[in-house]
Amino acid sequence: MASFIANTPADVEAMLKTIGVSSIDELFADIKRSHAPKSFNIPSGKSEFEVTEHLSRLAAKNAAGLIPFIGGGYYDHFIPAAVTALISRGEFATAYTPYQPECSQGTLQALYEYQSAICTLTGMEVANASLYDGGTALYEAAMMAARLTGRHKIIMDGGVSPIYRKILKTYTSNLHYEFTETPVVHGQSDRPQIRKLLDNDTAAVILQNPNFFGAIDDHADIVIKAHEQGALVIESVYPLSLGILKTPGEMGADIATGEGQSLGLPLNFGGPYLGIIATRKKFIRAMPGRIVGQTVDKNGKRCFVNTLQAREQHIRREKAASNICTNVSLCAVQSLIYMSLLGKEGLKELAQLNLDKAEFARQEIEKIPGVAVKRSSPTFNEFTVVLPKDASQVVEAMITKGFAAGFPLGRYYPGMENYMIVAVTEKRTKEEILAYAKALREVIH
Repeated sequence: MASFIANTPADVEAMLKTIGVSSIDELFADIKRSHAPKSFNIPSGKSEFEVTEHLSRLAAKNAAGLIPFIGGGYYDHFIPAAVTALISRGEFATAYTPYQPECSQGTLQALYEYQSAICTLTGMEVANASLYDGGTALYEAAMMAARLTGRHKIIMDGGVSPIYRKILKTYTSNLHYEFTETPVVHGQSDRPQIRKLLDNDTAAVILQNPNFFGAIDDHADIVIKAHEQGALVIESVYPLSLGILKTPGEMGADIATGEGQSLGLPLNFGGPYLGIIATRKKFIRAMPGRIVGQTVDKNGKRCFVNTLQAREQHIRREKAASNICTNVSLCAVQSLIYMSLLGKEGLKELAQLNLDKAEFARQEIEKIPGVAVKRSSPTFNEFTVVLPKDASQVVEAMITKGFAAGFPLGRYYPGMENYMIVAVTEKRTKEEILAYAKALREVIH
């Protein structure tokens, strides 16, 4: 077929003739008028240098250099230089799926070690070789629970990230599942309401710890009640917090999920990130994605293989757990490097440092007249504050003072327009925290 660059009306006419249509309108006839392109009057091409300069000018309009106190599931943690140096090695930049184990032993072993690290971190028995991000990992866990139980009702705690809940509902909008949400009471899951909703149709109860408000909760009692009804429990976690918090495995949860960004991945303008999922060994065949296993070759030498691949391309379509194929293995290996560098004790120390700095920030913010810090529940490195004015306005004003002040809750929780989540990581210094409190006081008063 001929190739064209449409610079003139004659070029456009020639292109349309080549593909067998008489006009642009006919070309887009299958697209609703409201969704059709508004215009094809685009600028002429530019050189590489001109494009680079244009993009640089656009980028300069961003508010760069803000000191972040914002969280909501994604956090500004320190990443040791060794992580970047090691993950940048060419050996890790391989084809995305190691289908041929005889020439992919390095990749397979790295992913096996990643799975082992995630199992240790979450207290679960098996993990897969990664998913896309925390939200889609939670969706995959919900579908796992539905397949395992043969039920259609899912109870979601109101403290689960509203971003994750929206992802879950979007992914299942054309599927026959019933979602019921329960409120958060003083930062904790509403036990009486969850027990009331639990029945023989319930596939899963979805919980989060710490929850979106930053509150820590031990869900072991909810797990027991759910299991009595034959339902599974899914726990969404902040991986770094597990350095000091009770793990999903210790609570008795059936499936653990999480966003792995806090394990050595930069914020990256929103991605790519890392979806974590781990479960009990008895549920392994319902797990999505691929699972790397350790075995021996014909000579008895230790080696690694793709043990399970529950994709429709690999097994009968009706048996497929999920169609996820390309994932974020490079991000998984990066998180493995990060966890290996920290080690068990390092992870504990880092989690404790986050906790201590957040507590210092809470104490300083509490000194501001008219500002209340919610202390009805223990927290990790993120907490909720109540302001005397709209939180969105405060956040906007704090930008002019050099701070990304927090996450306004009114956007997702009607009636909480004056509430804001503040996150403090190990990167925030004493001077920054004091300057933040001073700026917040000025903005409010």
